[in-house]
Amino acid sequence: MAIEAVIWDFGGVFTSSPFEAFARYEAENGLPKGLIRKINSTNPDSNAWALFERNEIDTQGFDALFLEESTALGHPVPGADVLPLLSGHLRPRMVAALKACKARFKVGCITNNMVTHHSPGADAPQRAAGAMGQVMPLFDHIIESSKAGVRKPDPKIYLMMCEALGVTPEACVYLDDLGINCKPAAALGMRAIKVVAVDQTLAELSAATGLTFEEEELA
Repeated sequence: MAIEAVIWDFGGVFTSSPFEAFARYEAENGLPKGLIRKINSTNPDSNAWALFERNEIDTQGFDALFLEESTALGHPVPGADVLPLLSGHLRPRMVAALKACKARFKVGCITNNMVTHHSPGADAPQRAAGAMGQVMPLFDHIIESSKAGVRKPDPKIYLMMCEALGVTPEACVYLDDLGINCKPAAALGMRAIKVVAVDQTLAELSAATGLTFEEEELA
């Protein structure tokens, strides 16, 4: 089936991955490598991360519950320390690719986010850079987990986007930096692309859409 829509995640796709910031925090604080990701993947439907992204707890609740969960794993980490790590640096080539896709296809964004100023791209440096201002207005439709009350990888959120865009899953390309979020998209019939690096992503997106994207300028 011909592609009619390209659906994007935000953090880790248009911005650098928060996993890089997690790793720096762990190293700086003498914590085991991968601890924060381990906490977030334990009880993934009912942990502090999941509850916060569905807007079922507030910032104070997240701070306390994340501390409780990390303490249970032997390494106390306040949730308040984790939130500032979510913002990344804007990837201009990915924004350019979005614009190229928008000229040909419908474009949507599905983002697991939190009702907090620490949402991806919304901290002070990113506001100055205009990351959210540059990217979000480009989408035909946006679904935020904190507003929808449902989060990836629940298949419902992908179907909500298809309905909003007026397309079938088989007519969509989906991009996300997490494999766990790509799997349900693929199961629904979408062409799923796991974002690992910009070059890899744009090569796969080009193959899926037939579009040609900007190459990195050589110094």
